Amino acid sequence: MSLKIADLFSVSGKVVLVTGGSRGLGEIFARAYVENGAKVYISARKAEACDALAQELSAYGTCISLPADLSRMEEIERLAGELDAREEKLHILINNAGSSWSAKLDSFPEHGWDKVMNLNVKSVFFTTQKLMPLLAAAGTDDDWARVINIGSIEGLHVSELDAPSYSTSKAAVIHLSRVLAAKLAPSRIAVNAVAPGYFLSKLTEGLGEEYLNGVASASRMGRLGRPEDMAGIALYLGSRASGFVTGAVIPVDGGLATTA
Repeated sequence: MSLKIADLFSVSGKVVLVTGGSRGLGEIFARAYVENGAKVYISARKAEACDALAQELSAYGTCISLPADLSRMEEIERLAGELDAREEKLHILINNAGSSWSAKLDSFPEHGWDKVMNLNVKSVFFTTQKLMPLLAAAGTDDDWARVINIGSIEGLHVSELDAPSYSTSKAAVIHLSRVLAAKLAPSRIAVNAVAPGYFLSKLTEGLGEEYLNGVASASRMGRLGRPEDMAGIALYLGSRASGFVTGAVIPVDGGLATTA
């Protein structure tokens, strides 16, 4: 069988949902798919930001705003219901919504733990669960539906950051991805995780320039991540190029956590 690169990596015509899609890595994913011919739904807690990005990206393709607070079960169910009312199939789900909480170990608050775990782990499981019928409807023998869970290298190593709930949640996302890959395979749904390193975003800018410069110099590639680094992985995992990949965890960190 011969496939041209343009066909192998194509996501044209696919229906995609990106949670946490209004900024940061979520915006990178949404932009990559819109600009390459997919119909993209973006969801985020802040409706104004979600609506604004959808309007901006609509200049390049189809992008639709479906705001939702995925830390709440009723909102997960509402989002799934709205998508089901609009689409017969969902080819790609990118579970990117997440948050962090920073505090010293001896004073770390219970509500900080619960907030992070609920959004970063619980919502990944239940968003996937509620969208299983749409994902199963999209999967074919030659091109399965895809779930792409966004973990972090903080779930692969122990860093100096005072964010125990964040790192624990991302380790859970990575293992959850393997569990879901096994359980959803009979429905022709592939599940993989991406473990990003450090990229400039709202989540990392609070760490300060000195810390980020240190991270960049510690990376084997000597820099922070760029938007195209994440866009490339997302397009690969959503296309036929990754047709025999499920249960994988792909670090995108310039070797920071994986070669230390």
